[in-house]
Amino acid sequence: MVGFGATSGGLAYLIKPVFDDVLIQNQNLAQIAVLIIVIYLAKGIFSYFSTYLMSWVGQRTVMDLRNILYQHVIRQSVSFFKSQSTGTLISHITNDVEKIQQAVSGAMGDLLMQTFALLGYGALVFYYDWKLAIFCFVIAPLAIYPLVTLGRKLRRRTDTGLERWRDITNILHETISGSRIVKAFRMEASETKRFVEATDGLFRTNMRITRVISMMPPIMELVGGVGMAAAIWYGSSRIAASTMTTGEFSSFIAALFMMYMPVKKLSRVNATLQQALSAASRIFAVLDVEHSIQEIEGAVELPPLSRSIEFKNLSFAYDDGKGATLRDVNLVIKAGQVVALVGTSGAGKSTLASLVPRFYDPTGGVVLFDGVDIREATLSSLRGQIGLVTQETILFNDTVRNNIGYGLSSVSEEALVAAAEAACALEFIRELPDGFDTVIGERGQRLSGGQRQRIAIARAILKNPPILVLDEATSSLDAESEALLQRALDNLMANRTTLVIAHRLSTIRKADLIVVMEGGEVRERGTQEELLVRSGGVYRRLYELQFSEGGAGEPVTSS
Repeated sequence: MVGFGATSGGLAYLIKPVFDDVLIQNQNLAQIAVLIIVIYLAKGIFSYFSTYLMSWVGQRTVMDLRNILYQHVIRQSVSFFKSQSTGTLISHITNDVEKIQQAVSGAMGDLLMQTFALLGYGALVFYYDWKLAIFCFVIAPLAIYPLVTLGRKLRRRTDTGLERWRDITNILHETISGSRIVKAFRMEASETKRFVEATDGLFRTNMRITRVISMMPPIMELVGGVGMAAAIWYGSSRIAASTMTTGEFSSFIAALFMMYMPVKKLSRVNATLQQALSAASRIFAVLDVEHSIQEIEGAVELPPLSRSIEFKNLSFAYDDGKGATLRDVNLVIKAGQVVALVGTSGAGKSTLASLVPRFYDPTGGVVLFDGVDIREATLSSLRGQIGLVTQETILFNDTVRNNIGYGLSSVSEEALVAAAEAACALEFIRELPDGFDTVIGERGQRLSGGQRQRIAIARAILKNPPILVLDEATSSLDAESEALLQRALDNLMANRTTLVIAHRLSTIRKADLIVVMEGGEVRERGTQEELLVRSGGVYRRLYELQFSEGGAGEPVTSS
């Protein structure tokens, strides 16, 4: 860039010998022509490498920033994702980072290159006549105030523009992922109208931004025009007095003209930087969010569970200010035991289960693994022992093979087939077009609900965790799918410590212990036989309600 600035000034300097030596005295033509070609070649080489290398620096910087932002987001706790919309996070990682990339790759390169070019031209005009140079530059500060004012306005409008982008991203994510609901409720026209209104808002904001950006170069041109007129007026008197040659004045004027393009580019650099600062403030607001679930210094590695998981005097409240979700819960799950949590919606079952893999930390009390507070253990050693199967099955737009082997570095074909067979999934997998190598679509949309659940169970079986958390894994399936899935779950739960959350009481009749929750508290506990004999008990009321006429079916006796 220094070379670019020096050769830019050198080209302006060559105008003097062109006028004084070549045009007036008709000498040194060959030398000056060769020198012009050499300087243009050198300037081109300097320009190429400065542009390429600055772009490399910018691209690498933004790549690192995008990776850091994604890593920071993906490591956040579950509560973070409840407070942030998916579209907003996608907008941060894509569009906001892109604004910074434009600044670092383009604007910063122009800022440095054009600044060095201005220094080259400025050195030349001061060399010829420092008084005239000062006279020309003294009006430059007149442009600073409007540029600063416009820059502030541009930053505010860029904030609004980024919010409009966020709205568009949110609408796209919601309507595409929820396309079935949109179609089922005939909301295509309504959603299209919402999207058109959002894009119209972005268009209007972008035009306001363009209006501000477009005002900057004319201001700089006006200031430059005033300076140029002053230079011509003053320089003509110098030539008349024979204190400056025509070539020197021509070179001086040429340097001033050449300064116009760098100054114009620098005014646009300010606009780009203001937009980047707006995007950066949003990105760093996300990066400044502390991880609510953190490992303490010197966290211990948890050995495989051998005795029990204990919830001791446990209480928990979300950050929404609605009060405690769990209150003074005391529960011991012995190793190898199947414990079922039942209760009405909002009783705190899923919240209690979420504390086991430490998706949240309790606001009171402790969760103990073989007597060790899980907050004193490494997250890797804790979560490595836990397999999770939920009602909402999360699968990826990848092959069946990679979905079942998710989280494992390598999986043998024998282990893959065995896991699929134990999950009662092998038969339908082999009927897929490419078997285990069939891509199942986003969230597994090419599979039925029962098939998705069995893929998730196969994934848990392959992980072979000592602890299982099953969160309403069969609640949304038909009878046939539930029967297959229940058999797969029985295979999965064999010889494992299992915490089951279930709405269908028929699926937990074999549980070693049933814990009945209500209002965030444990109301009853015992086997199904013990709970059913309690007249007026909460479990008996739930059981009779579910298996009453028109309910889920005939009462199921214990076995």
